Amino acid sequence: MRQEMVQREEAELRRSHQKPRSPEGWGLLLVLWYLAFYKPIITESHLRRKNIEFIFIRFSAWQYAGCDKLWAGLVTTLCDSIRHHFGALPLSVYHVMGTRPRFASGFSQKEWVLKTGTCLKLWGMLFVLGAGVTILLVALLVPGIKDHHALKVVGSAVTSLSGSGLALGAFSILKNLLISEKQKIERLTNSEKFTSQLGFMSKVRNEVEVLVDFLSFMEIFERRRLRVVLEITSLDICYPEKVAGVLNAMNTLLSEANTPFIFILAVDPSVIVPCLEQTGCMKGLADNGYLYLNRTVTLPFSIPEMGARSRLRFLEAAIQTREDLMYRIITSNVERRRAKCQAVPAVPSREEADAEAVRCIHEAFRCLHDSTDPLARYLPTSGAHVRRIVNTIPITLRLLLHRSGTPGTPSPRAAAAWVVLADQWPCRLSWALQCLEDAWQSRPTTDFGTRSLWSIFQENVGE
Repeated sequence: MRQEMVQREEAELRRSHQKPRSPEGWGLLLVLWYLAFYKPIITESHLRRKNIEFIFIRFSAWQYAGCDKLWAGLVTTLCDSIRHHFGALPLSVYHVMGTRPRFASGFSQKEWVLKTGTCLKLWGMLFVLGAGVTILLVALLVPGIKDHHALKVVGSAVTSLSGSGLALGAFSILKNLLISEKQKIERLTNSEKFTSQLGFMSKVRNEVEVLVDFLSFMEIFERRRLRVVLEITSLDICYPEKVAGVLNAMNTLLSEANTPFIFILAVDPSVIVPCLEQTGCMKGLADNGYLYLNRTVTLPFSIPEMGARSRLRFLEAAIQTREDLMYRIITSNVERRRAKCQAVPAVPSREEADAEAVRCIHEAFRCLHDSTDPLARYLPTSGAHVRRIVNTIPITLRLLLHRSGTPGTPSPRAAAAWVVLADQWPCRLSWALQCLEDAWQSRPTTDFGTRSLWSIFQENVGE
């Protein structure tokens, strides 16, 4: 999407020779000027623009899983991210003085029209304020007129009325600057009358509509199309009611035809569908979660399984998170200590045992990371499983070294293969071990130490 954005920007610049604007620096003063005194017009030339800017917003449902209104977290994240992207001042001014964009009448290419009414009101208010200040100064300073109390009252009244209008507008802008849309929605959800407040969703929808109109305004100002991309993740580890709430919030935000929102829903349908079928939102859909998702998602697609190269990169990233497995640093320190020692003690020291453990651990990871080793093909594609393997192999090897008594006895590759086997097929492995234990208990004199797991599996596969 970012590559598409850059390509479209370059193509539009070659076509129209108009550079896009940004609400930063001098652009901030310009956008405030347009907000105060001009109406935006959607023209044919604007509709022909193909350049686009994606505003990416990440929403992890797990971060809001503890609250009662998970869907409200989605709306507040949307409002807060847009506020941070464009700045609080332009959005606050738009709340007070902004005008909703309207379509041009005919084939006019004029994108900005002066607000005649606003300008007349402002100039009239400034004129009345100047007249009131002049009358008040004359009544206070000019000799012979100081004694006229009525003139002072008139000057004070005119000044107060005209100044209060300007102060009220400034106060409204300051209020919206200090109190964000996120705080407004949080205040509504925290209200004790939340459950009985019939107009709650209407108020939330009004806030979203203001954001949509503001984005339309900024599209015309920046000379590009704007799309807000919400990446929703971790929804498949939340409670069923929270899952249905987020999907309902998506449908509410997308209920209008021209909303500039794109939702990327990264979920496992096999987990989401049972969650939906447990809630009351399936009434009328024959309790079919797939039918509900089919009506909600407009472009379903599946990501293919992780390839061998990606799995190896994922494994390497997981290994690098383990600070205690920095092989180069540890082994270099151990070799320095060994070089200083003239005699090797009969019993290995604690440092040598740790060094041997680190060597075995890295040998096991090298076997997993070697693309030519068949063991690498069995790496899982799940991030949680890879991290679990990375955390289990060091513990397994250290326990084996501790129990063997002599360093180097266990094979690092065998230990790594055992951990991968236990992670991929935990039930079958436990079952095979149980069969081995039952056979040993029935015939304790038989040597089962040389038996392979595959032979045990073949003997008992009928069960």
